[in-house]
Amino acid sequence: MSAHVHASPAPVGGRLLSPATFVCAVLILAALAVLAIRFSAGLGAVTNLNDGYPWGIWVVADVVIGSAFACGGFSVAMLVYIFNKGEYHPLVRPALLASLFGYTLAGVGVIFDLGRYWNFWHILWPGYASPNSVMFEVAACISLYILVMWLEFSPAVFEKFGMKNARRRVGKAMFFLIGLGTVLPMMHQSSLGSLLVVFGTQIHPLWQTMALPAIFLISAITIGYAVVLFESCLAAAGYRRKIEMHLLTPLAKVMLGMLGVFLVLRFGDLLVRGALGHAFEANLQSVMFWLETACFIAPLALLRSVEQRRNPARLFSAGALLMLGGSLLRINAFLVGYDTGEGWSYFPSVPELLVTIGMFAIEVLGYIVITRRFPVLPREDHAAPAAAH
Repeated sequence: MSAHVHASPAPVGGRLLSPATFVCAVLILAALAVLAIRFSAGLGAVTNLNDGYPWGIWVVADVVIGSAFACGGFSVAMLVYIFNKGEYHPLVRPALLASLFGYTLAGVGVIFDLGRYWNFWHILWPGYASPNSVMFEVAACISLYILVMWLEFSPAVFEKFGMKNARRRVGKAMFFLIGLGTVLPMMHQSSLGSLLVVFGTQIHPLWQTMALPAIFLISAITIGYAVVLFESCLAAAGYRRKIEMHLLTPLAKVMLGMLGVFLVLRFGDLLVRGALGHAFEANLQSVMFWLETACFIAPLALLRSVEQRRNPARLFSAGALLMLGGSLLRINAFLVGYDTGEGWSYFPSVPELLVTIGMFAIEVLGYIVITRRFPVLPREDHAAPAAAH
């Protein structure tokens, strides 16, 4: 293995109060106000859920999309620790931080959507658990993965407070944590696809397929790399730091490779099943399918050459489009392509949207606070090597 010299992480520093943190705080307070009504008056007081659509934007955005956005830590860790690409190590801790917030809030967000939320603990209690259930597997894996990520991130906390012994003890178990941190997200991301397979004909043919577990898993890994590009460009602009092009340029190539695998699987499955014809029907599902597909294909055009992959604006745009494409894939599969029968319809209410926006605001605020006060991002004074080709 070739040696790689990396800058040690350091707090960015600076004021915590800024226009960005103030806006996030306002959005979080609005979400908390809605949740206060939800937990005191019930789901019907703030949501448009009904017997035909028992789950809505909270599950899809906060859990299904949120956990996919949180795959950056898992995706980068695979490159560094599984495929021995040590040059990407500086990206591990910031990606892990974003993943930590995404998955933790996804776990919390499930409770918002449960009618009998006080029975949430039943999923993990042996007397109530149903090991043959896909939903049980998702809940168990996500719960365990949240714990694993907190342990993986704990060295940053120990470094902040000078707890060298604790840092050393966690370091000895890190190989085991990294192994779990690779297997668990692969299990539950694929199972989110399996969750739809059991719905049968209630899911539109453009999204109902036995290949859904692989489609959801590969798209989540691809989205993970897109989130790292998006987050790195945003952090560089927000903190006025030098962007790490020597890492992001080759990472973009890896992302495009995974995107190619995804598109081959997606369209190959449609052709084999004879379902592609549904994409040319005059309905909402076909429009949303092509919008989703355009977002997945656009990064291939934006980053088709090495020079284009060295352009921060293009990297940012490609990452954002892939995140949008991954979001639409999940919204289409869980909501747009879901038909429970005549007489039922669903569109999220304003309070539902406020809670969803508030959840993402918590992630942004948490990321800002922790990167400013804890050693997460590489030191600014580290000299970066020449950009990779």
